[in-house]
Amino acid sequence: MLNFKNLVLTFVFIAGSLFAEDHGAMKTKKDGYSVKWQIKAFSSAAPDFIADYATVIGVDGSVLKEGTNGWTCESFMPMPEGGFPSAHHAAPACSDKNAVAWATAYKANEVPKLEADGWIWMLHGDLGVDNFTLGTDGQKDAGHEHYIESGPHMMLMPKDPSSLDGLSTDYTTGAPYVMYSGTPYVHMMIPLENYYDYQPESNPKNN
Repeated sequence: MLNFKNLVLTFVFIAGSLFAEDHGAMKTKKDGYSVKWQIKAFSSAAPDFIADYATVIGVDGSVLKEGTNGWTCESFMPMPEGGFPSAHHAAPACSDKNAVAWATAYKANEVPKLEADGWIWMLHGDLGVDNFTLGTDGQKDAGHEHYIESGPHMMLMPKDPSSLDGLSTDYTTGAPYVMYSGTPYVHMMIPLENYYDYQPESNPKNN
């Protein structure tokens, strides 16, 4: 089973690299809070073969677009006054149902209970967290020792957190790594093309 999972992760890493697209330059201009902008920005966190059929949830929690494939796209950050400066600042994610359950539990500070492993696409990246410290979302300038602001990536949210025991937590190698090790919210980060665009000092090419 472990070897099969490794093969799956390797395939996803290679395939994701081919489909990843950097949407970070998508500016809000004056409609960064509009329904049209939110649908475009949030759904484009995943490849279009997923995004075109996914449900899109607005920052206010309302359903902006009904989907048919069981995936949900939404922002992981609150809407700032005047709208998001870019899609990257919204940290949008497209999640399957198990990953939605994980994210819901994370936001409520509850232990995730998944029916199976969950998957999340984040092709716009996120504003970052300390790799070992919960509740540090978006705190890049707070002096955290192990902070990583991510570019395009996927995440594996395990049904069994212990399945990630002993895996690397090093985010500077370019390989998949574990975030929040030792907590109920442990998950695997899978870097895609342009992952280090927002934090080049962590890029293995620069080390």
